[in-house]
Amino acid sequence: MTYFPINYNEPLFRPPAEANSLIFQITLGCSWNKCAFCEMYTSKQFKVKKEEEIIGEIKNAASNYPDVRRIFLADGNAMVLSTNKLKKILQAINEAFPKVGRISAYALPKDISSKSMDDLVELRNMGLKLIYVGIESGDDEVLNLVNKGETFHSTVEGLLKAREAGIKNSVMILNGLGGKKYSRQHAINSAKILNEIQPEYASTLVLSFPYGIERFKQRFAGEYVPMNVLELIKEMEIFIENTELKGTIYRSNHASNYLVLKGTLSRDKHKLLKQISEVLGNPQTANLREEWERGL
Repeated sequence: MTYFPINYNEPLFRPPAEANSLIFQITLGCSWNKCAFCEMYTSKQFKVKKEEEIIGEIKNAASNYPDVRRIFLADGNAMVLSTNKLKKILQAINEAFPKVGRISAYALPKDISSKSMDDLVELRNMGLKLIYVGIESGDDEVLNLVNKGETFHSTVEGLLKAREAGIKNSVMILNGLGGKKYSRQHAINSAKILNEIQPEYASTLVLSFPYGIERFKQRFAGEYVPMNVLELIKEMEIFIENTELKGTIYRSNHASNYLVLKGTLSRDKHKLLKQISEVLGNPQTANLREEWERGL
C-alpha cells in the first residue's frame, strides 16, 4: 500500500487546473454552504482545522514531496480564515517547499473584501497568487433566487480588490442557473460582471442536479423552468456576445458542458460565436446528437 501523508476529509474538491497540485485542507466544508445549486459540501459541517494539524501535514508532505511547485488550499473558501492564520500556513508552506511557485484557494468575494489591502498584498507576497471564485451569475435577481449570499456589487468589489493586490482571479459562471425564465438577464449580466472584473481566467459550467431536479426546484426561491441543450447553448451565445474582455483565458470544457469552447476573449470572440452559431443552425451534425434526440 502506498503511503500518503495527508488524511483527507472526503469529499475533496479542487478546480480542474489544480489536478497536479498538492492539496492541503485547511478548512472542512464551506462557511456559507447555503447555495441552492451546490451539493459539494452538504455532507459536512464547516470547521477550521487546528493549526498544529495543518502544520504537521505540511511537514509530513514535504518529507515525501519536497519538489512540489503548486499547492491548493481546500475546502470551500480558505480566505474565510484570518490573515494571521493564513500567514502562518503560508509561512509553513514556504519553509517546507522551497520550490513552490504558486499557492491558490477557493474564495468568497465578501471574505476578500473583509481583508485590508495591506493584508492581501502580504498574502500575495507570501505566495497566494490565485483565487478561484464561483461568481455563478452577475444578475442580482438570480443570485438572490439561489441564495448565493453575494451581489453584483459585492463580487466586483472583492475581486477588484484582489486584483489590485496582485492576486489573479479565476472565475466561474453557471450556464442555466436561472432556467428559461431568467436566462437572458442571467447571460447579459454575467457578461457585464466579467467586463467589470476583467479576470485572468473564466470558465462556464452547466447547472447539474446530482440529487434530482426536484430538489433544486425546492431550494430555488422562484419559478425554475428547465432548459434543453440548445437553449443552454443559446444562453452561452448571448453571454459571449456581451463580453468586452481584454485578455481573459476562457474555457467551457468541464464534464458538464455540452459544447467545448476554448479561447482568449476578446481575441477569439468571433471564432467562439461562429462555433456556437454553427451548432445552433444545424444541431444534428454537431456532437449533441444524443442529447438532441432525447429532447434535452
